[in-house]
Amino acid sequence: MTTQTQLPGRRASTGGRRAASVEVRSAARVVAGVVVTSALAGIGWGLLAPAQHFLVVSSGGATSLTGESTHQFDAVALFLCLGAILGVLSAVAVWSIRAYRGVAQVIGLVLGSVVGASAAALVGLGVAQLRFPGVDDLEVGQIVPATPGLGTVMALIAQPFAAALVYLLLVSLSPRPDLGVESVAPAAEAPRR
Repeated sequence: MTTQTQLPGRRASTGGRRAASVEVRSAARVVAGVVVTSALAGIGWGLLAPAQHFLVVSSGGATSLTGESTHQFDAVALFLCLGAILGVLSAVAVWSIRAYRGVAQVIGLVLGSVVGASAAALVGLGVAQLRFPGVDDLEVGQIVPATPGLGTVMALIAQPFAAALVYLLLVSLSPRPDLGVESVAPAAEAPRR
């Protein structure tokens, strides 16, 4: 007698297309949820990111005030921390959806985190631009704020990296080879007369 084991993330062959479409829809919901949550975090970043202040010394030149240049780092560090927190929380949230654990969810999580980090950056930079609009008429001796920025696109890597790493950790800590996926038994058909 042979026993058949089920691979992690695979469903029984009954209704294969239906099960796959359910997994794809679930992964699409994960992508949408992570992107919306990330955009909301981008609003928070845009409201929290500090501006760097400059002193206008001539008609076309300005110099950074003492200690203000660290705000460039502060803005990027704040974005990285928000991205890492979102990555960890989204991975734990996706892992808690027990019925759909597997490859489709991981793809949805990582794709959602990549798109979500980009959305957070775009929304956050837009909010920061609204907070610190450009100044047209500069006078010598005037102190003006500069809109905070990310400085590098590498800041977008924190969220998908944290999400993938935490999901990998949760998978490796799972004691069951099927990742604890609850098999949904097909409904028993009523006997025909």
